[in-house]
Amino acid sequence: MQKIRVLIVDDAVMVRSRLSKILATDPHIEVVGVAATGRIALAKLPQLKPDVIILDIEMPDLNGLQTLSHIRNLDPKIPVIMFSAMTLKGASITLDALALGASDYVTKPDHMLNTGDVTQYLEATLIPKIKVLSRRESMKPSIASSLPAVSTTSTRTNALAEVVAIGVSTGGPNALARILSTLPADFPVPILIVQHMPPMFTKLLAERLTAKCPLSVREATMGACLKPGTIWIAPGDYHLSVQHTRSEVQLVLDQTPPRNSCRPSVDVLFASVAETYGDRALGVVLTGMGQDGLQGCYKIRASHGQILAQDEASSVVWGMPKFVVNAGLADAVFAIDDMMPEILRRVSRASNSMRSTT
Repeated sequence: MQKIRVLIVDDAVMVRSRLSKILATDPHIEVVGVAATGRIALAKLPQLKPDVIILDIEMPDLNGLQTLSHIRNLDPKIPVIMFSAMTLKGASITLDALALGASDYVTKPDHMLNTGDVTQYLEATLIPKIKVLSRRESMKPSIASSLPAVSTTSTRTNALAEVVAIGVSTGGPNALARILSTLPADFPVPILIVQHMPPMFTKLLAERLTAKCPLSVREATMGACLKPGTIWIAPGDYHLSVQHTRSEVQLVLDQTPPRNSCRPSVDVLFASVAETYGDRALGVVLTGMGQDGLQGCYKIRASHGQILAQDEASSVVWGMPKFVVNAGLADAVFAIDDMMPEILRRVSRASNSMRSTT
């Protein structure tokens, strides 16, 4: 099996050395080159022909964003993973990079000198992304040929949804922007979002989505009431769920153990939405690695709710939606630009859409 060719671009010698040593321990990965600046990296691209580029954000000469822009002009498809600082500035620039076409990102460990912790962290976060993104273009089967028959249940009501719960990971910021930018200002039900992101990143993402959306997107807060037209995103490092209290549905945040190595977890949100809204829940699974959301979709389906999944062609990584589709849980599969019209078709426009679900 041919190894995955990786180019590391970072101005810090220690970072280049440490990353090279860690990646070299994986038999499927080969570090074919390193570069201390963006200009050096661009000069090396034609000769090295990497499968994946790991790109630092803050560098002299050309910074990460400028280098990324040049890379995208040369090759729109080569996977680029941003290696960003876990700071407010780093989070902001990382979101800029994702908007410019970066495939994904990994935050730098706080202390690069702690060899054991750094190795464990990067093996768990960076290496899986390198492997998934490097083979993304080899996924050839089309939805039409590979989509299994969706199982049906005679007791399903096809009721109009009173809540929309969205789960998304890799490629999520751009996918969410494309969906929410087409949202009507009178959208009649609440929207809940789990995007796999660390603290600080989710707050900035909410602000950026608000700038593109006719409705406000906010980080979820404990005890907030769900109302029509409200959009809440799970804060980084907190699970988001809902619960019914008296005549209201409220948000719940907790830091119970991660699910599927994720906190926030799509499974946690979907399970609570299924329990609270039953057949009036609509789950939407968008682009992302792994299978977070799959178990939650089983619960939505068991409660006779509805599930939509993003298609392979428009996904950055067809992982989370693929598991749902292959399990026969998706009611329908759509390209990202066709998702909002379908959501609108399935949501309730009744004035009492927030009535008690118990």
